[in-house]
Amino acid sequence: MKHRLVGLAIASVFAATMVPAAAQTVVKIGHVAPLTGSIAHLGKDNELGAKLAIEELNAKKLTIGGKQVTFELLSEDDAGDPKQGTAAAQKLVDAGVVGVVGHLNSGTSIPASRIYSDAGIPQISPSSTAPKYTQQGFKTTFRVVANDGQLGGTLGRYAVKDIKAKSIAIIDDRTAYGQGVADEFMKSAKAAGGKVVGREYTNDKATDFNAILTKLKGAKPDLIFYGGMDAVGGPMMRQMKQLGIDARFMGGDGICTTEMAKLAGDALGDGKVVCAEAGGVTADKAAAMEAFRKKFKEKTGLEVQLYAPYVYDAVNVMVAAMQKANSTDPKKYLPELAKIQYDGVTGRISFDKHGDVKDGTLTLYTFKNGAKTQMMVTK
Repeated sequence: MKHRLVGLAIASVFAATMVPAAAQTVVKIGHVAPLTGSIAHLGKDNELGAKLAIEELNAKKLTIGGKQVTFELLSEDDAGDPKQGTAAAQKLVDAGVVGVVGHLNSGTSIPASRIYSDAGIPQISPSSTAPKYTQQGFKTTFRVVANDGQLGGTLGRYAVKDIKAKSIAIIDDRTAYGQGVADEFMKSAKAAGGKVVGREYTNDKATDFNAILTKLKGAKPDLIFYGGMDAVGGPMMRQMKQLGIDARFMGGDGICTTEMAKLAGDALGDGKVVCAEAGGVTADKAAAMEAFRKKFKEKTGLEVQLYAPYVYDAVNVMVAAMQKANSTDPKKYLPELAKIQYDGVTGRISFDKHGDVKDGTLTLYTFKNGAKTQMMVTK
């Protein structure tokens, strides 16, 4: 009941800021993430980041094109499913949104991106990292985090050069994200001189990994890389421990969450997990990020899970482009978005010709005493 009351309080605070006044122009911005299913905690984190940005923008009473605007957030649940993702995208297009922040997963962002492109509506993903997302030739597609080529490549080199892994096993969940980051990791690890002793596959809803883990155990890996999300990675670590597999566990941003500690339980260990977030702030931005986390906690009663700051920046980048164009018409503000220079909570945001963020940062983390602990920020 306590959590329900907190949720209602949060909803009422945000709802109160989104009621349009009669004399104002209502500008609809879409948001899509998995709000149900195994990674709903990440989707809701993203949604709260968007709501916080919308609340603050409305408090500024901005005038665009000679009219005071009120921003309205239309949030859709794609459940991390590609089919539901395209349905959500079409629903937002039909509702008249002028831009979309989302989706969370590459597997839903990629098919949805064609729908937004056909409609001429800008899409900024705060968390989709598959290289393919921005390599389809769409002018409407952007992201504010580094892609898997950079993330997987960094982790592959780190596994061999810094951790000194001698035998590496790889598992991925066959999603666009999981397979993509695992492929990039394997390519980089091999190039650095690492030995890959096995590669196995699961899916993003699996709960039993005994067969693939038993197979890999025979190869005696000292590091297992998992391409996928925490909902599978945590239970996988528990089963590794049950089978007596004493190996480091490495992965991308999907396992780099506070929830991972709960899901893995006592299998987590100290310093056993090494993961990377496609993002992170350099020393000069540390104070701004800390201030955001504090504000987020005060507003929502919750800690930032992962990508809420990137969603927050993505919404603000989109509106900054509207201000520069002095128009909320996607056709008019899209050119300004493509050449934007925006100083956000997460750093300086500008895009290359594909829509990828320039100079994207990565942050390496581990877990100590059950707490996610930063190791280093790199580019």
